[in-house]
Amino acid sequence: MAAKQTSSLIPLCHPLPLQKVEVQITPDAKLPGYHIQAEVRTKAETGVEMEALTAVSIAALTLYDMAKALEKSIQIEAIQLIRKTGGKSGDYAL
Repeated sequence: MAAKQTSSLIPLCHPLPLQKVEVQITPDAKLPGYHIQAEVRTKAETGVEMEALTAVSIAALTLYDMAKALEKSIQIEAIQLIRKTGGKSGDYAL
């Protein structure tokens, strides 16, 4: 849902016809925490990295909201673009 609302949340982002939005949340055995990853696709000639980053950010905030009663010291860290293909700026990989 967050990816679809990116244009209403972030100035200068325009609405895009998203073909796919998938968010995966996996526990991290090394931490008391989780990894959140989003994959977003469109057939439009533009990138959807802002939609993916928004999806991850809102998923992290949702987890925080659900767990804050149990633990006040929760941290949200290292939200970053890992890979992008297409769009005017071309491909990117971390």
